[in-house]
Amino acid sequence: MSQGGFHVHGPHDHELEHAAQHDPAGMAGQLAVITAILATVGAIFAYMGGATQANAGLYKNDAAIKKTEASNQWNYYQAKSGKQNLSELAIELAPESRKTFYADEIKRYKAEKAEIKLAAEKLDAESKTWDDKSAEQMHQHHRWAQATTVLQIAIAMAAIALLTKKVWLEKLVFGVSAVGIVVGIAAWLHY
Repeated sequence: MSQGGFHVHGPHDHELEHAAQHDPAGMAGQLAVITAILATVGAIFAYMGGATQANAGLYKNDAAIKKTEASNQWNYYQAKSGKQNLSELAIELAPESRKTFYADEIKRYKAEKAEIKLAAEKLDAESKTWDDKSAEQMHQHHRWAQATTVLQIAIAMAAIALLTKKVWLEKLVFGVSAVGIVVGIAAWLHY
């Protein structure tokens, strides 16, 4: 109660206060403790879900950057192929005095293409690695989100159990809470 003032209770505040004062070790006390624990664990799970989702986005961005770099290398490779093809055509059409020049150009383009191809393949592999990391983080994010959702359901059920004073519902709260914790552990272990 407020001193010297006016105090208004919510619709169920009086019932909750009465239950907590007269039976703190019973159902109300247990549900209050479990609700506080579930809210805390749920907040941690929600944070981890957000962190893994952010990581997934960053990794996907890194994959896109590497894919763009690989595409640039493949374009460079194609440009060298085009020049090699022109040199191969030129060797057929050029006078004998210029054929050595074009033969050397063909060798140079082949060597350059081999280096460019290795660089492009390396960048493609790096892009795939970042894509895989992103997919793993998204899977983990979904696990964290599932765990958070299950804990939120358990908290809502705890409120209903407290208001209805149904013991079977209180036991169900503990069961659903356990499922949420198990799903959170699965997220932690990357399952």
